[in-house]
Amino acid sequence: MIKRLIFFGFIICVSFMPKAFSQEGLTAMDATKKKAVVDSIGILLLDNYVFPEKAREMQTLISANQKAGKYNAIMDPNEFAMKITEDLQSVSHDLHLRVRYNPRMIAEINMTQTPEDSVKFVQLMEQRAAEDNYGFEEVKMLSHGVGYLKFNGFSGSPKAGEAAEAAMNFLGNAQALIIDLRQNGGGSPDMIQILSSYLYNGDRVHLNDFYYRPENATEQRWTLPYVPGKRLGDADVYVLTSNRTFSAAEEFTYNLKNLKRATIIGETTGGGAHPGGVIPASAEFGVFVPSGRAINPITHTNWEGTGVEPDIKVASGDALKEAHYRAVNALAEKHQDDPENPYAWTRDELNALAHPVSMRMEDQGTYTGSYGPRTISLENGQLFYRRDQGTNYPLVYMGNDRFLIEEIPYFRIHFIRKNDVIVAIEGEYDDGHTDRNEKNIRP
Repeated sequence: MIKRLIFFGFIICVSFMPKAFSQEGLTAMDATKKKAVVDSIGILLLDNYVFPEKAREMQTLISANQKAGKYNAIMDPNEFAMKITEDLQSVSHDLHLRVRYNPRMIAEINMTQTPEDSVKFVQLMEQRAAEDNYGFEEVKMLSHGVGYLKFNGFSGSPKAGEAAEAAMNFLGNAQALIIDLRQNGGGSPDMIQILSSYLYNGDRVHLNDFYYRPENATEQRWTLPYVPGKRLGDADVYVLTSNRTFSAAEEFTYNLKNLKRATIIGETTGGGAHPGGVIPASAEFGVFVPSGRAINPITHTNWEGTGVEPDIKVASGDALKEAHYRAVNALAEKHQDDPENPYAWTRDELNALAHPVSMRMEDQGTYTGSYGPRTISLENGQLFYRRDQGTNYPLVYMGNDRFLIEEIPYFRIHFIRKNDVIVAIEGEYDDGHTDRNEKNIRP
């Protein structure tokens, strides 16, 4: 039964993750209800948890705690669920394994008593997935040749493939692709298979295997022989991670890292490699029971408890800047023999933004002054540029007397020195032309 719930568990994982839940109508937990929930969870673990010996240890622990009265003082059902989860994870160290109090969710699961009920339930899940755009949040071109895809869940909905197709076809001409998984908590391996298939040119690639304890069977996952639209098999790929990247998002990252298909940039991921599904433990409590484990065909292990180590470690908030710079730098290097390298200008800008160049405070004042219609001012430790009576733009130092303005990506400023004294400003433009204004010297 549990394997049938695996993808179902991924579909409803958003509603099962910790969230603010209405406290109205909560009823205090009595001893009878607590014992029933503890007993039910123990049986579910013994029957389904991926490691039988750990299941027995967990069942013994929570049963002993219940008999010893360690749960007696807990009246709030949410606190009870959190305490049971804490006890279970103290044995398993499995972050997928969790108990939640969510009567509405359990009622929805239990509504599938007839074929008609099942259809209604699938329609309900599809509606919710569609309203969330199947997890796809942002698809755009960051700069010339560099695409960006941000999605926050690997949807298992039957129609999610259409969203994936639309996203990947929009990015079909990208020479480099940045995939942002920093807020992605997981989902279905079906979506992993779809998206991974777009990253290869057609040859089938062995992505991952899953062993499921209830069936005592192993399932292989390979790229698909066909995907609608263009493939990105020749594009450079970068995956952004954080410590919140979890479960299926980690599998996607782990697969591509070990296949050497992507460069991983960011933080070590959360460390959950055991797929499973939500099973009702009562009319009010559900338990996400991991019934399987990932087995990578290259490493013959997985990322459970350790997470996926990035190739380039940076704070998650800096990962996009770092990836964008590296993507453009790689493209610029590929075109280094081209006198009109289309990536060099952007590369230099992104390098300055991703790796700020420091400047001494006492040196900032040497740049201030009037240069024809242009004015450089210093305010609260920040240099600003303004032309005529226009906007005051903050300057970003690039080194060697050069500055950029983020809001005007096609324009830069180069201060000209004579005998080590600044005498002029030269405006530099991405089409190669320049203009110059001498510094106004006060009499």
